[in-house]
Amino acid sequence: MKKTLIIGSYNVGLAVIGDKIPAVGETVMGREFEMGPGGKGSNQAIALARLKAPMKFMCRVGDDHFGQDALLLFKKENISLDAIRVVPGYHTGVGVILIDKNGYNAIGVAPGANYQLSIEDLLANLELFIEADYMLIQLECRLEVVEKAIELARDHDVKVIFNPAPAQEISDTTLEIMSGVVVTDRESAAKAAKVLMNRGALNVIITMGDKGCLWVSRDGQQFFNAYKVDTVDSTGAGDAFNAGLVFGLANNFTIPDSIDFGSRVAALSVTKMGTVNGLPTSEEVLSFDAQSHNQPKK
Repeated sequence: MKKTLIIGSYNVGLAVIGDKIPAVGETVMGREFEMGPGGKGSNQAIALARLKAPMKFMCRVGDDHFGQDALLLFKKENISLDAIRVVPGYHTGVGVILIDKNGYNAIGVAPGANYQLSIEDLLANLELFIEADYMLIQLECRLEVVEKAIELARDHDVKVIFNPAPAQEISDTTLEIMSGVVVTDRESAAKAAKVLMNRGALNVIITMGDKGCLWVSRDGQQFFNAYKVDTVDSTGAGDAFNAGLVFGLANNFTIPDSIDFGSRVAALSVTKMGTVNGLPTSEEVLSFDAQSHNQPKK
């Protein structure tokens, strides 16, 4: 199996579960409180580790008890600590999550130590780029670090899977930020994807939650309906999808089969409360009965 380098974040997730997500200025009483590990990079790394995929994870955590918890978690999940560092004087990243009765969520993040990952750190770990076949990266590190990592990946013939989330600068969907197109359905998603392809992307995959996802390439496009499951907590579903997608690619699956595998991982991840708790093992994904969850391809 090919190797994956993940560069990203670790955040502690503080979740309040209630009937609805509050509007601006509104206070809503929650029924439950949950605290647990999160962060897009960490979620993706743990998901790949549970799928038994060879990978390395680069991130920064604070010198607080949350940071120590992170190191213990990574050891438990058999994730190498070679490129994970504690940053003195900074708090570990924190995500505040509001979850409604249908499992939908709204998230705010304070990056803390995540923003201390530097270009110098990347250059000091060039062997990770040399060893990798794929790199999975998001936007929970500073933008200049993300851009340099992509540049280094291309210099070393590493295929880049760029997960452009969370959205930056304006409070709207990431795809609209990048393409200037408001995505409301398949047609607008295809239009937005083509804008991104005109900017150099070879393949664009647009995930739309329980509405499915769209893959657009220079040869055409294909839509994948979402698997139908009982959603308990959708937090981290996108990270689960991306991990499953990279797992498929690293195992020489076709892109459609990699997308399908990612969709299975994501579907399983939302059936349990808690982001890390919901991330499935490879055995669980392989035993997932696709037909019973009605996901025809179009």
